[in-house]
Amino acid sequence: MSSTKFDVIVVGSGPGGYVAAIRASQLGLKTAVVEAAELGGICLNWGCIPTKALLKSAQVFEYINHAADYGIKVEEASTDFEGMVKRSRGVADGMSKGIQFLLKKNKIEQLLGWGKVKPGKKVEVEDKEGKKTTYSADNIIIATGARSRELPALKIDNEKIIGYRKAMTLEKQPKKMVVVGSGAIGVEFAYFYNALGTDVTIVEFMDRIVPVEDEEVSKALEKNFKKAGIKVMTGSEVTAVDTKGKGCKVSVKGKKGEETIECDVVLSAVGIAANIENCGLEDVGILVDRGRIKVDEFYKTNMPGYYAIGDVIPGPALAHVASAEGIICVEKIAGQNPDPLDYNNIPGCTYCSPEVSSVGYTEKAAKEAGYEVKVGKFPFSASGKASAAGAKDGFVKLIFDAKYGELLGGHMIGANVTEMIAEIVAIRKLETTGHELIKTVHPHPTMSEAIMEAAAAAYDEVIHL
Repeated sequence: MSSTKFDVIVVGSGPGGYVAAIRASQLGLKTAVVEAAELGGICLNWGCIPTKALLKSAQVFEYINHAADYGIKVEEASTDFEGMVKRSRGVADGMSKGIQFLLKKNKIEQLLGWGKVKPGKKVEVEDKEGKKTTYSADNIIIATGARSRELPALKIDNEKIIGYRKAMTLEKQPKKMVVVGSGAIGVEFAYFYNALGTDVTIVEFMDRIVPVEDEEVSKALEKNFKKAGIKVMTGSEVTAVDTKGKGCKVSVKGKKGEETIECDVVLSAVGIAANIENCGLEDVGILVDRGRIKVDEFYKTNMPGYYAIGDVIPGPALAHVASAEGIICVEKIAGQNPDPLDYNNIPGCTYCSPEVSSVGYTEKAAKEAGYEVKVGKFPFSASGKASAAGAKDGFVKLIFDAKYGELLGGHMIGANVTEMIAEIVAIRKLETTGHELIKTVHPHPTMSEAIMEAAAAAYDEVIHL
């Protein structure tokens, strides 16, 4: 190794770690990245990117099955499950190689092995052969990410009870699946497997699926899922899973009492746990609270020279959040004056079909926060582009502060809404009012017109309803 002393060492190369490292290098800081597995972390290798590749395969299959709706005759289509998984892995591998290229381009040292922070601003890296090398840096950023959380009744064995990682590399498609948890991971896999013909049941402890979303969005997605043949059990919990036989017998306590569901595999999608074990935090004296590292608004821990970003700290466990935190962290280290991240303006996207996206307050949360609100809603059934595309399910819902016209929140369900939410994020960042949004000319015909129309609906000026 050419050097053991750096300005910045980043432990972890996920979307928080590699982005932080590249930005640090851009700012003239001598930088290294420590990685124990694949470059790009979970997001590029086992999360965001490969799951979207799988979901695209399911979407294409659905297009083919509904080709007649578009005036196209197609012979009966069938799925190649192994081929879908292979394509997904190929996409992930390509992205990981892209990160390797970016690190080399930015002259960032790659330290491959398990990283542990040590007192005195040091990082010990143990490679696959067990050799340990100690490196030092003025600034150490912990970005070790997270993994699937386990419940006592859902111990993952990666055979019959699986996490998201195994769900995207199963050897064969299961005939029956129970998905426990209906956050983004749960509903995305529920959609994927259902679209391919698997009998899917979702079990959700809360009273509605995608519980962090606006209530109207939750209802609309549940309606679509049930129409597609997915069984949805809300207000329910899995109390036990019997894996002794050929398949699984899942005991579920719900609104109607106890029942048993038989299936081939159970997917546990009940959240994540931060990777903070065996990282040296205790040796350094870095404070942890409720399983996450405590940091200030610029990601400093309680120990000078040590920082943490991404899924290991409190806040939304999202790739784009980790990237933003990494950039702010290193810009502060470099002596710049970045603004703290506005966590109330973070978009959330769920890539099932129909897609779900949102940012800011839900209607209920805005009212609970004391706002008098104006609410505008525009259904895609009234959109010319949506009708032409055969994608009329869903709507755009906007919540405004009635007093000042501030856009408090935006909530969408429908085709391509994960691409549309960025407009709402920008509008909120720029403090644009409802009236200004109404007067912003949107191209026709587009799905994004629904944003303008929803704003107009909030002020009784909507044209196409």
